[in-house]
Amino acid sequence: MSTTAAIAEEPVAPRLAIVVAVVMSAMLEVLDSTIVNVALPHIQSAFGATTDQATWVLTSYIVSAVVIMPLTGLMAKKIGRRRLILSAIIGFAVFSVLCGFSWSLGVMTSFRTIQGMFGAFLIPLSQSILFDSFPKEKRGQAMAMFGLGVVVAPVLGPTIGALLTDYYSWRMVFFVNLPIAAFALLLLAGELPKDKPQPIRIDWTGLVLMAISIGALQFVLDQGTTKDWLASREIQVAALASLVGGVFFLARGLTEKHNIIDLALFADRNFSAGNAIIAGFAISLFGAIAILPLFVQDLLGYPVLQAGYLFIPRGVAAGFSMVVTGTFLINRIDARLLGAIGLGLTAWGNFQLASLNLNADFWQLAWPGFTSGLGMGLVFVPLSTLAFDGIGSDRQDEASGLYGVTRQLGSSIGIAIAGAMIVRGIATNTSTLTQHVTPYSDAARAYLAPLGLSVESAKGAAVLSAEISRQAAMMSYAHVFNMLGWAALVLLPLLLVMHKPAHQRSGPMAH
Repeated sequence: MSTTAAIAEEPVAPRLAIVVAVVMSAMLEVLDSTIVNVALPHIQSAFGATTDQATWVLTSYIVSAVVIMPLTGLMAKKIGRRRLILSAIIGFAVFSVLCGFSWSLGVMTSFRTIQGMFGAFLIPLSQSILFDSFPKEKRGQAMAMFGLGVVVAPVLGPTIGALLTDYYSWRMVFFVNLPIAAFALLLLAGELPKDKPQPIRIDWTGLVLMAISIGALQFVLDQGTTKDWLASREIQVAALASLVGGVFFLARGLTEKHNIIDLALFADRNFSAGNAIIAGFAISLFGAIAILPLFVQDLLGYPVLQAGYLFIPRGVAAGFSMVVTGTFLINRIDARLLGAIGLGLTAWGNFQLASLNLNADFWQLAWPGFTSGLGMGLVFVPLSTLAFDGIGSDRQDEASGLYGVTRQLGSSIGIAIAGAMIVRGIATNTSTLTQHVTPYSDAARAYLAPLGLSVESAKGAAVLSAEISRQAAMMSYAHVFNMLGWAALVLLPLLLVMHKPAHQRSGPMAH
């Protein structure tokens, strides 16, 4: 082989500017999806809105992003990957700033919807660009860098949101996106190579069916808890629309040659199993992350800032785990084993939270997050490497879009289930505990005696009622954390379905 040919086959080292730019692009989307949560009560107060109305600031963004995300591959081919990601960053930044200047809740909801549409492309395109920038045997490094933005950013989002809201204004949670977007845009505009658009026929029927199915499902997951699920006519209609739209979309997609989504991607065993695992992992991870602030603020009485600080150990551990896994472990240890250890650590972190009581201090709350954070890197990096091992570069954009949707739906399912179980668990536990507290209860009299109160007095009854509520809530949170721990463990058999990445099957000398 000639020297020229040898040089041509040598993989080109990825340009640092592109790596930094795409990671920052991914951070824009995922950070925005969690940082706004903390500011929501302030937004509600500023516009005089009810809780149900204010949640549309979150729902509008997520629904539009989930509907558009699967179209990443099609749009990248139609207008070009470079043009698409640059347009997405600009659009996201513009509408983020407009959200910060909003003068009413309705206007903000409209801006958030469009912001979500632009943001939908950022994560899939960032992931596929990184994949193309690294040879297969170094994809672990790519996913470690990508994971720092996609997984660590939403964990730290509540902390950043709390700081900005507490020291400045809720509007700053939108303006903070501008410098990140500007930096990423400048780097990508100068470094990302141009590509030629391809003539693509759009399957409008498939597009409408997919939008109805995914959009309605996301609406059900986001609004189900506040609207009491199937007791609400809106939720009933949305659930039926999602089911019917999904059935017709799948039935048509199996026969339609030019379907809006290439369902043949799921014929790849690793990709199918990877999507199932990332959805389950998101349920376990983000379900716990969603209810933890409520647990420590509403039940344990932590102030907003201190509740936000609880997420710092989790974020630090996740970042450390990502880097070590991607740069060192992924090419030395079976990726499936790494994923199994990560799922085990995630489960253990949730089980630790389930074992706490109402006297838990800061570090007793922080260490479970640190444990789960270590698990995040050990799951995310190997799982992404396994899932995309058999996907060619020409299908990376579309596969990344589908993978992103699966992860988002998994997190929405986890948040919805955890929230619903907390509410119903508190009601059930309160009813059960109340049955055992009567004016003739020796335990109730013994509890009130040191306080100088009696069961018969109004103040004594109020004290007992408050304590019953606290204990009922604690039991409910413990049950949900325990359930989320098991949600991670039941995914372990799916790892056995997957095969090793090609470079690991070939042995350590492959690269």
